[in-house]
Amino acid sequence: MVSRSKEGKRRAVIVAGPTASGKSALALAIAREFEGVVINADSMQVYAELRVLTARPSPADEAAAPHALYGVWPARTHGTVGMWRTAALAEIDATNAAGKLAVVCGGTGMYLKLLVEGLSAVPPIPAEVRERARALLAERGNEGFHADLARRDAAAGAKLRSADTQRMLRAWEVVVATGIPLSEHQAADPPRPADWPTLLLLPPRAQQAASIDARAAGMVEAGALDEVRGLLAQGLSDELPAMRALGVRELAAHICGACDLPSAVKALQTATRQFAKRQNTWFRGQMHKAQTFHTKFSESLMPEIRTFIKEIR
Repeated sequence: MVSRSKEGKRRAVIVAGPTASGKSALALAIAREFEGVVINADSMQVYAELRVLTARPSPADEAAAPHALYGVWPARTHGTVGMWRTAALAEIDATNAAGKLAVVCGGTGMYLKLLVEGLSAVPPIPAEVRERARALLAERGNEGFHADLARRDAAAGAKLRSADTQRMLRAWEVVVATGIPLSEHQAADPPRPADWPTLLLLPPRAQQAASIDARAAGMVEAGALDEVRGLLAQGLSDELPAMRALGVRELAAHICGACDLPSAVKALQTATRQFAKRQNTWFRGQMHKAQTFHTKFSESLMPEIRTFIKEIR
């Protein structure tokens, strides 16, 4: 049985890794063996319409062990890390209360970082402020928007690059909605980091690339084109996170007649390998304390992982 400690602290184990590292299979194996719940920490697997493109756990996987926060938001949702973190902490609390092991699994570094390190408290941002921010960004462009932000929040203007679109939007929204720069909110309410053990999969580049290429080709056979057609039929804004998922732009180009299917698949493979390279760099730089395995997940790792899990419980 797993529950909160006597001090009331949340308890969880994190399973992290880049795309096609086998982290979902590892999380499922842990959940099945240790009566756990797999809690999603992938920024795209939260969207309902993106099961195939994001390689979400299959219905069979979800039947083998409880899964949470997979496919819970419609693609029209402009999801944020704060929204996800609130939901994830609620799932961890519910899992702890039920005496089960919370297995947080994902490859979105910012989600994992802010889940562990915490977010400073900021009042909810009114929808009209969010809409004004995006309208201003569209009107002024990144450089102009950055200049406007710097006039309102000098610290954010100095810290952020004009290419940091989402972070600039967040800083602008906070200072406009509250009258207080985001940095002051953060200083007034310092986060309290959680000390959660982490398992990290970092397979060799060649092994990972082969898995990525095979997965991309398999996605087309599994219905990825239909998923993209469904998104396009909704007339969703290109600014929505779901529309920036790997594969949407590449397969949409084929659907719209801009390229043939082999070219679209090749573009998806290339984009995914580039994304995985950035993930690898982030994990190597940020997760120094993780129990790291330099291979894709396989059952041969389970004896060591069993020992690791038993020690932390």
